[in-house]
Amino acid sequence: MKAVKVLAGTLVGLAAGAALGILFAPDNGKSTRKKITKGGIDYADGLSTKFNEFVDSMTQKFDSLMAETTHMAENSKDKAEKLVNEVATSVNSKAKQLSN
Repeated sequence: MKAVKVLAGTLVGLAAGAALGILFAPDNGKSTRKKITKGGIDYADGLSTKFNEFVDSMTQKFDSLMAETTHMAENSKDKAEKLVNEVATSVNSKAKQLSN
């Protein structure tokens, strides 16, 4: 989460710097407004791309965790079934010994 905050702060700083640079540039108002609009669109596109990459990364991590959890659950189930069978075999064996 810390990396996301650093990335967001960096992007905001870059956008603010670009906006200030454009505002203080020696251009007319119409040209400056076009540059600000283009910068805003570029910033929004970049932010959208980063957000999609973040979502994809989280989705991959979630899928990986889900697969690992499922695998662990299946292994635990197999071990439990094996233990139940061993106990049942042992109990049956002891019951036969006592009945003889």
